[in-house]
Amino acid sequence: MDQLKFKKAGMALMMLFSALLSSGQGTKKVQTYDVAAFYWPAYHHEPRLQHVFPDGKGEWEDIYTAKPERPGHDQPKVPVWGYEDESDPRVMEKKIDAAQKHGVNVFIFDWYWYDGKPLLEDCINNGFLKAKNNDQIRFYIMWANHTANSYWDRKMQDKTKVLWPGECDRKNFDIVVDRIISRYFKHPSYYKIDGKPVFSIYELSTLIKGLGGIQNTKEALDSFRKKTVEAGFPGLHLQAILWGAIPKNLAGVPGDQSQTQGGVLDYFGFNSLTNYSWVHFISPDNDYIDWANQATAMWPKFDQEFSIPFFPHVSIGWDNNPRFPEGKQPYVRNTKPESFAIYLKKAKSYLDQHPEQPKLITINAWNEWSEGSYLEPDQTNGFGYLKAIKKIFK
Repeated sequence: MDQLKFKKAGMALMMLFSALLSSGQGTKKVQTYDVAAFYWPAYHHEPRLQHVFPDGKGEWEDIYTAKPERPGHDQPKVPVWGYEDESDPRVMEKKIDAAQKHGVNVFIFDWYWYDGKPLLEDCINNGFLKAKNNDQIRFYIMWANHTANSYWDRKMQDKTKVLWPGECDRKNFDIVVDRIISRYFKHPSYYKIDGKPVFSIYELSTLIKGLGGIQNTKEALDSFRKKTVEAGFPGLHLQAILWGAIPKNLAGVPGDQSQTQGGVLDYFGFNSLTNYSWVHFISPDNDYIDWANQATAMWPKFDQEFSIPFFPHVSIGWDNNPRFPEGKQPYVRNTKPESFAIYLKKAKSYLDQHPEQPKLITINAWNEWSEGSYLEPDQTNGFGYLKAIKKIFK
């Protein structure tokens, strides 16, 4: 307990001005809090997923073919903007404009690498990076290194069929690192903390398995840091996604420091952590207020267990019935913007109580339409969720 407090106090000296440094970078207007929304880049044609989405519109196909699971179930979701192609820079420009006007000043792009090739990369390469106004918002990458399976395929009730394994060997890891540094880290809008580009890893356990063990993973991450410095940055800011994919111990590592999730992250040199979705911890068969209360009640526990900063996370909801042909999946009920706003304020209060760390919160998500968690306007709530962020943060 005292040791964790000591570590956090030491980090305060290094991170005192990071919120100010990052908030003024790559944007014309300074915003005190960084509000970062995860971005699911599946709403464009991806040739490698043609068999999953034969209409050629990406996962929009799941959205406009969804059915209500029971009376009163709000399906299908209908976007105000229509079923647009996010790889079109003009479409992305509209998203960026709406985001920054409402206080969302960071996108966290889910990024994929399978079988030696990227997947769903046209969203960021052709959409975001070619958008004329991409200097108005910052972005960083979350490597979604989970196994790709038939969960994405609405036509299949069995979600265990593997499309591509998520494990990545050292040869591919090095290719990924070089690609990330050259294509993304060097872009002026890339999000940094203390000048260090932020890179998030979704499944640490899968990374370890693919690289062949603990020592190989540590060496690979150290190499990533070294290459980032050689590219002209002061270092790399590694961010972990906190859920069951972080091992609770490292067999064979001497001492007690690696026998908890916090110790594991310290061993590999991670700099911060956040959540991707509350569904990783709390059952979605819930009313939103109860779901959110249970999730945010864990924040003090995270403070106790981890020596690195936890960036608070707020989820909008959960309803993945569009991905199942027969529906019948549990979902969060009574989701609405005014309830969401309660927990935005709670996240803001958490950051105010942790002045030693950057003022960053994460949100699920900008556009997880198929999981019922999105900021983009729909015909039920309009711009209600974005307006909630604007009222509190901008």
